[in-house]
Amino acid sequence: MATKKKAAKKAAPKKAAKKAAPKKAAKKAAPKKAAKKAAPKKAVKKAAPKKAAKKKSTRKPNAAFMKPLTPSAALGAVVGTKPAPRTEMVKKIWVYIKANKLQDSKNRRMINADAKLKVVFGGKAQVSMFDMAKHLAKHLS
Repeated sequence: MATKKKAAKKAAPKKAAKKAAPKKAAKKAAPKKAAKKAAPKKAVKKAAPKKAAKKKSTRKPNAAFMKPLTPSAALGAVVGTKPAPRTEMVKKIWVYIKANKLQDSKNRRMINADAKLKVVFGGKAQVSMFDMAKHLAKHLS
């Protein structure tokens, strides 16, 4: 019987050791989770310098857009007869449209042409703002 008791005592600590082992593993797992949460924060900090790198490259305007173009007589009645870049011509057309309230009230993408713009828009009473540039190109040289 003495040998059975000794064997039982030896077996008991092994069971306790087995139970204690998962607790240690659980404690070790917790710091790993914290490390995983901290990793994305570091990635966010690394992304910030990339934004600074984008600021270094400056955008240069295309020379073709900056070339002064002479408007036709019909377009000159709306924007003036002085040569100006295409971008300025479009801005002046929009100033004219807004000043005369020619934008359609229900569908803001459409422009209702008055007598001056009707000649520029090829006789159409209403033109889409996206088609407007196409019609302007015909009157610029």
